[in-house]
Amino acid sequence: MPTSRKLCLIVVDSLRTDMLLRACAEDLAPNFAALLDRGNLIGDCVSAFPSVTPVACSEIATGSGPQHHHISGMNWYSRAERRYVEYGSSWEATRTFGLFRTLYDTVYNLNMAHLSHEVETIFERLGDARVRTACTPFLIYRGRRRHELGLEGLMRRVAVAADFRHAVWGPDELFYGELYASRRVPCKPTLRPGTRDAYTACVGRELIADDGYDFLLFSLPDNDHYTHTNGVEAMGNSIAHADHSFGELVDAGGGMDAFLESHAVILMADHAQTDVDHEVPLAAALGADWQVLAPNAERPELAELAVSPTARAAAVYAVAESPRREQILGDVRDRLRELEGVDLVTRLDEANGPAPEAIVERDGAELRFQPGTQETDLRGDGWDLDGDLAVLGLEPRDGRIASADYPDGLARLWSTLNAPNAGDVVVSLETGYECVDWGGTSHVGGGSHGALLAGDSLGPLLLCGLEPGGGDTREQWTLRDVAGLVCDHFGIGDGPEVRAADVAGAVR
Repeated sequence: MPTSRKLCLIVVDSLRTDMLLRACAEDLAPNFAALLDRGNLIGDCVSAFPSVTPVACSEIATGSGPQHHHISGMNWYSRAERRYVEYGSSWEATRTFGLFRTLYDTVYNLNMAHLSHEVETIFERLGDARVRTACTPFLIYRGRRRHELGLEGLMRRVAVAADFRHAVWGPDELFYGELYASRRVPCKPTLRPGTRDAYTACVGRELIADDGYDFLLFSLPDNDHYTHTNGVEAMGNSIAHADHSFGELVDAGGGMDAFLESHAVILMADHAQTDVDHEVPLAAALGADWQVLAPNAERPELAELAVSPTARAAAVYAVAESPRREQILGDVRDRLRELEGVDLVTRLDEANGPAPEAIVERDGAELRFQPGTQETDLRGDGWDLDGDLAVLGLEPRDGRIASADYPDGLARLWSTLNAPNAGDVVVSLETGYECVDWGGTSHVGGGSHGALLAGDSLGPLLLCGLEPGGGDTREQWTLRDVAGLVCDHFGIGDGPEVRAADVAGAVR
């Protein structure tokens, strides 16, 4: 049934469950601790793959994976436009591709062009149901209301120089730094890393004071930037900062008791982070043997390969139409297997026509799989498998198969490899390694994410005050479940349904 209780979805970028619990135990995050005391914590909610923010945010907002939402990484190759798409892997990568191009791709194209229009976002679903929606800076914001470009502050000069004047479609209340604001608020607009949590808090105070929403996506991205720079062990400081920002919303709502009387809350991460201390110069390594497409190449038709590093994962595309295409890809896979830091080498084998198989290789062993009936995973999905199950660490568990090392690995790899913008080869890196991006930089000495491994992929999903509807028992939660939780809260039946027992039985 529909509810009169508002819903606040808090997304803390890169939040790890162990670091959240430590911050609460050390009294660094009293507001999050209050939610833990009153809610139910799923400590191992599985992220997207690659476990990077554009892919994960798309999954949160649509309830679907890359196969359906079409976002394949921080950087991916557009076969239609014969160019790289870059969402801001680093400031150096942004400068390499051009500030204007990255601005178009990240702010406008990501939502209006790249995100599939065959899937609906939570803002679109709720908007159609006349639920009032609001969002602070979050990569996926597509909704039903038109917003004209605001052009405040430094971004005014950038946007004018780029002739960037596009309106977008978003939630009823959209606040995207200097670029879009659905109303005037006494908050300093910013998209600069490290300053966005305070902007979110200020906007939240104004919205709650004006009763401006039923659903609020309260985005707190600064933890990601801080952990990239300082590493996982320093995360307590940025969790405290995020907690303080949420606390401002709570205070504006009359304190925690009053806030939770009027709001249900979901606190979650889009992915986690692990420390990195080694670089993988993937483009340079492949460029020694093949013509690799360079950013903004004047003659892209001369390239044999496109290489898209996306933090701790990467995609390789064969871009030349040549009888040697399959031979080139086979040689590329041989080279990748030898490259230090590469954990998994994966691809889609379409030799069977309408029934392709996914192939994943590790340490000289191979596993092939496709949807079927032979085995069932923890989410109830069926798979046919052939080869070495140890490649993905798969083991029997109460009549099902599961992997502690690569959680939900079969489903995540299948969706990634079947995505329209997927590489011909997709790799996931070993712990401690990160790809050098197209700006020539990495986060070595700090933290990163992107791999299929559990350390990058498992984060908290804390549910406080939700009353989900019926559905199957959920043994493994993923980001794909969140859109269903949101829709179910407002009595909208389009999303996956979850039983209350699933929440009550979650691991604390």
